[in-house]
Amino acid sequence: MDFAPVLTEHESLDCRLPAHQTVPVVVASPHSGSVYPASFLEQAAVPLSALRRAEDAFVDELFAAAPSLGMPFIAARFPRSYVDANREPYELDPAMFEGPLPRPLNHRTTRVAAGLGMIPRVAANGEAIYRGRVPAETIEHRLESCWRPYHRTLSLLVEQTYSSFGGALLIDAHSMPSSASTLGTRDRNQQVDIVLGDNHGEACAPEFTAAAERWFRARGLRVLRNQPYAGGFTTQRYGRPALARHTLQIEINRSLYMDEARHERLPVVGVVARIMTGLLETMAEQARETLLPPRPLAAE
Repeated sequence: MDFAPVLTEHESLDCRLPAHQTVPVVVASPHSGSVYPASFLEQAAVPLSALRRAEDAFVDELFAAAPSLGMPFIAARFPRSYVDANREPYELDPAMFEGPLPRPLNHRTTRVAAGLGMIPRVAANGEAIYRGRVPAETIEHRLESCWRPYHRTLSLLVEQTYSSFGGALLIDAHSMPSSASTLGTRDRNQQVDIVLGDNHGEACAPEFTAAAERWFRARGLRVLRNQPYAGGFTTQRYGRPALARHTLQIEINRSLYMDEARHERLPVVGVVARIMTGLLETMAEQARETLLPPRPLAAE
């Protein structure tokens, strides 16, 4: 399957397409963006270092082999603290804004209560991002410049994949701070390396989650399912197993590949990238088995 060049041209996106898509897999990284608008930094009450703690830093690099494996890859260039593409479009705290709102906001969610709506209210350390209220017109501006281009393109990639292969698997790639890597375990000294989120079985066929878990465990990594991350807006929107559209969220412990305090890659980042490349190859094979019709036997 070939793609229209226009998909790669939006300034808010890093969309890397294979010369020809050979497997029914799409890879996305909604939180690895690090392009901070100057106007946003001028509004911020916290330093850039505090904002950057929300990034899934270098995750786009860990999955960079996707196009060479015949898979389209999309990453947001905008940072998560500016627009969170893994939230509903109007999942926002109305108290953040000044002026007439564009429509009623979905503010009764645990994520909004925590300050982590589509436009986050707080940084990763819990400090308020903004000095005061944000102009209400900011909502539509950021939706139109960032959120909508990301999801229009991702939706198109998934639907083109489905049309060509009769099914699609979306790998939604994330990272988690090491401070969160013991959540969901009884042994607080037991670090979790990988969390697989399939929305408690609602977002993808069990074969995909099981294949990913086997791959990581065979490499000596500790894996949990759905704790503490079962998946966000992306798994809920794009994961429709009954319609042959599957989504699996993957959270990688940042301490495996980066110095979190310095925001720098560790020397082992290449090793982790090779593990993720092997994962994509494994998921491609599983997608062929699960989604593609069986090949007819050759005549005697």
